[in-house]
Amino acid sequence: PDRLKFIDAFLCFIVLSGVLQFVYCVLVTNFPFNAFLAGFAIQWQFVLTASLRAQVNPENRSEFKEVSPERAFADFALGSIVLHFFVFNFLG
Repeated sequence: PDRLKFIDAFLCFIVLSGVLQFVYCVLVTNFPFNAFLAGFAIQWQFVLTASLRAQVNPENRSEFKEVSPERAFADFALGSIVLHFFVFNFLG
């Protein structure tokens, strides 16, 4: 479905962003270090997005019978908001 293709594209973007951040840190600088560490919260965004993909995939309906796609997206959105709140506070 188109919904899964969109989520897969976002997962690819997250992986690419993480690789670029790491390469920048290795080749250029990691100053300020707390910003570098906060940037790697993208790994947790990947985990949240992969969980969303697993829950909205029609092939996994038997495993997530009680979770509707709308509920899965609401959980994803709330988790992302909390994650970014902590990252924003960590940056100072």
